[in-house]
Amino acid sequence: MIKRKKNKNTICLRCGNCCHVDMAAYVTLDDIKRWEKEGRYDILDHIRAYDVTWTKDRIINEYGKHIKNCRMSCVYLQWDGLKTSCQIYETRTNVCSSYVPGSTWLCPQYRKKPL
Repeated sequence: MIKRKKNKNTICLRCGNCCHVDMAAYVTLDDIKRWEKEGRYDILDHIRAYDVTWTKDRIINEYGKHIKNCRMSCVYLQWDGLKTSCQIYETRTNVCSSYVPGSTWLCPQYRKKPL
């Protein structure tokens, strides 16, 4: 696989491709601590209800069992026609906030030739 240099100037197309898995799979302890400080129990309740982790090509629960019917997009992904937005954008997970559009094959911008 060819690795692309991350271009922080790449504009997000708001296609939702990078939100293909429920954000519960990506939560870190830092995210949880931040949401506790912010009083975001709505997010914490969602995390505790699913308690899942993304591992290689599947989502598993705390016992290592493959979750077949897990959401295939984030519960906080909102559609407006063909564009998406994040309902918790200001406090989204660290993995979401550090994602650079075009940096992985999930993003259609990845296939564009770098300038």
